[in-house]
Parts: sequence; structure tokens; C-alpha cells
Amino acid sequence: MENIKVIAEIGCNHKGEMEIAKQLIDEAIRAGANVAKFQKRNNKELLSEEQYNAPHPNPINSYGETYGEHREYLELTIEQHLELKEYCESKGIEYSTSVWDMTSAKEIASLNPKLIKIPSAMNNHYELLKWLCDNYNGEIHISTGMTNYEEIERMVEFFTKENRNKDVVIYNCTSGYPVPYKDICLLELTRLQEKYKDKVKAIGFSGHHLGTAIDIAAYTLGAEWIERHFTIDKTWKGTDHGASLEPLELETLVKSLKNVKEALTYKKSEVLEIELVQKEKLKFKPQV
Repeated sequence: MENIKVIAEIGCNHKGEMEIAKQLIDEAIRAGANVAKFQKRNNKELLSEEQYNAPHPNPINSYGETYGEHREYLELTIEQHLELKEYCESKGIEYSTSVWDMTSAKEIASLNPKLIKIPSAMNNHYELLKWLCDNYNGEIHISTGMTNYEEIERMVEFFTKENRNKDVVIYNCTSGYPVPYKDICLLELTRLQEKYKDKVKAIGFSGHHLGTAIDIAAYTLGAEWIERHFTIDKTWKGTDHGASLEPLELETLVKSLKNVKEALTYKKSEVLEIELVQKEKLKFKPQV
């Protein structure tokens, strides 16, 4: 698809298992996604000792006795990420990862993926952003959940000052799992388009809602990237599965975006060729 790309955000939905991670890549390819995206965290760097040793806030979704143990269970090593990148390349899909801390940013940048994602929670981590600007030449995709207008403006000014703004894709995003429709605020895409389209590479939409209708609307409002969480089974244990698309849903989304793209045209003639037979048969002919 020209002008529209779909990211299947696998994140940690692999449950810490490489076999499932590769299965998710295969399903993303089958559905027609352009990018398979994961997450990378250095949990001891990212979390305070208190956060690391605290119980998971939703124990039913936990893979460990503490939140730190839960996060470590789901974490893949940089060697595993390299294996997944090579697997993606062998299958013809782009590999990417969200990075949550300096160590993870440096590790993933060493793999030289085409794009790295900055999650909403880290879009004001300027040490991390500066390091990427100086040491990573690919695209920097960045979400704007939990972020006010002043912070977005500062962020764009920062990338402009670093002469990296044309490598940046900004995503409209609401941080919730799942997000009620009333809180998606899709017209923020229009605001981002009007204010920043000429300053950055592109505007995207990262959704945590149910269904796919909103993503179609986002595309018609100018989003060039659509990012959705992706899983095999929404009932699996974990916080992201419930707000994720399953394979058939992702396939439907990709097909729908292709169909909408084909439909978003003006008429080549005032009466189309497909209408001529019907016009002859059905159109009222006034008496002269």
C-alpha cells in the first residue's frame, strides 16, 4: 500500500517465548502488515527498586511474584531481538522495536532497524532522544499519549534543532487499554496535520481501542501509519491482549485500508463507464 503502512505491535504479547514471537510475525505477514514491532526494556534501569519489587497491580495478568519478575519474564535478550530481526528480513517484513530506556535504545540501535519507536511514556526523555539523534540514522517514530500541546511543540522543536525532524513520525495516541471511543479524540490527527505535517516526515495513529473502524477513519484524516497491538488470542494472560487485534481482524483492517485507498479518488469522468449501461436502462429520459 502506498502512503499507508500498518504496524503490527507484537510488543510483549509473545509471552516471553520465541516460538510465539515468530508465529506472531508469520501471522502479521499473512495479514498484510508492513512492520512487526516488539518492545525492549532494561527493567532494573527503568523501574525503581520499590516498583521492581512491588506486586503486579493486576495479579491475574502477572508472570511473576513481583512486577519486576513479571517484566523480566516477558523480556527478550538483544540476541533474541537480532534473531527476530533476521527472521523478519528473511520473510520480507520490517522489524522494529519500542525502546523504554537508554540501554535498550543503544542495544536496538546497534541492530540498525529501519525505524525505532519511542513510546508515549518516554517522549520527554531527552537524554534518550538526543542519543538517538546523534547515533541512529533511521526513522524515529514517537507517540503523544499523556502529552500536552506544549510538550509536543517542545518535542518537534527539539528534533528540528537536531536536524532530524524529517526523520520523525508523530502518532496521535490515547494511553488507555482499551480506550473508549469518546477518548480517542480522532480529530487531534487533524490538528497534528495542520501544525506539523510540513515539519516532520509523517503523521500516524496508534490505537488501543476495540475494532478497526477508527483506524479507517484515521487514514481518511491523513494518518500515513496505523499501529495496532497484535496477538494470537485476546484471552491470553497479559495487559495488552484485550486491546489487541487478532489475525483475522488485522487482515480485515489491511484489506479495508486498501479498499478505502482505492475509493478515495475523484471521478475520471462526470458519468463513469460503469454507469453507462445503467444510465441507458434506468435514467429518466425527458421528452423534448
